[in-house]
Amino acid sequence: MVNATRFRAAHEADWERLDKIVTAIEKRGVRGVPEQALLVLPVLYRSTLSSLSVARETSLDKSLVAYLEQLCTRAYFQIYGVPTSPMRQLGHFFARSWPKAVQSLWKETLVAFILTAAGAIVAYLLVRNNPSWFYILFPDGMAQGRDPTASAQLLKSTIYDGGKDSQQSALAFFATFLFTHNAQISIFSFALGFAFCIPTAGLIVYNGLMLGALVEVFAAKGLAYGFIGWLMIHGTTELFAIMISGAAGFRIGLALAFPGRKSRADAAVAAGRSAATAMGGTVVMLAVAGLLEGIGRQTITSDTARYTIGIAMLLGWFLYFYWPRRDDGATA
Repeated sequence: MVNATRFRAAHEADWERLDKIVTAIEKRGVRGVPEQALLVLPVLYRSTLSSLSVARETSLDKSLVAYLEQLCTRAYFQIYGVPTSPMRQLGHFFARSWPKAVQSLWKETLVAFILTAAGAIVAYLLVRNNPSWFYILFPDGMAQGRDPTASAQLLKSTIYDGGKDSQQSALAFFATFLFTHNAQISIFSFALGFAFCIPTAGLIVYNGLMLGALVEVFAAKGLAYGFIGWLMIHGTTELFAIMISGAAGFRIGLALAFPGRKSRADAAVAAGRSAATAMGGTVVMLAVAGLLEGIGRQTITSDTARYTIGIAMLLGWFLYFYWPRRDDGATA
């Protein structure tokens, strides 16, 4: 048996020295620590690791074991870890982590696209054959007069006269509603994925239904081309973000439903790594969409310009996410 008091007295000086060196590196970085301290750091680390092993084997004081575990962990990251600045980590996220995560979800993203398109087509046909379907599919009062009873002149003014004070307020409210709605759909599509994908699929389809219903209202007055152009400035980015969020939700839901040889908890954790990374980036996409919508609503009224911006953004996202990248371990 090891006497706890004698054991601490024999090794405590080394622990304290290691603690001081690690603390100094954490505060000032490697350059702020004397060279002699850096040379002795691995030796002290191995000595402390040996002390931790003895403390565990002989069931010494739990608080001592916890202290040694924490000290060894801190020292390990300073010796073997790769210190990177927050800006470098952020750069790695945008350069590799996020696009690779989205790339790995391409099958689920395709499913989300199919569900959105199917919902939009169904709603378009329903409202076209019976306009009363619009009031079932679209939230009450949120259309702000953009419904089957609106005149062609009113609908046209909402997509081309954004600069006029009389229309700016109404259009801003409508656009804000669409952005808020899409952001909520994006978040809930991911968050509810754990329920075996069913709520996620429902939300994606519902979003498509609302989109199709709105398009038909404008199409009935001969304004489909203009309305789609107004949506495309920010819509290609916004809808893509929703599909990625839905794909992330599908990934988690499928892992829970079909865990394979893993436990459901382990399968969910493994799927959640890439899904959470992909979902984290959609916040950036929604912010970009909001910026495009704010600028486009006030300054861009040309259909050609709107379509050009929308298509360019979509192509840009496709290239960013799906352009082949080397694995992290590949060499030049």
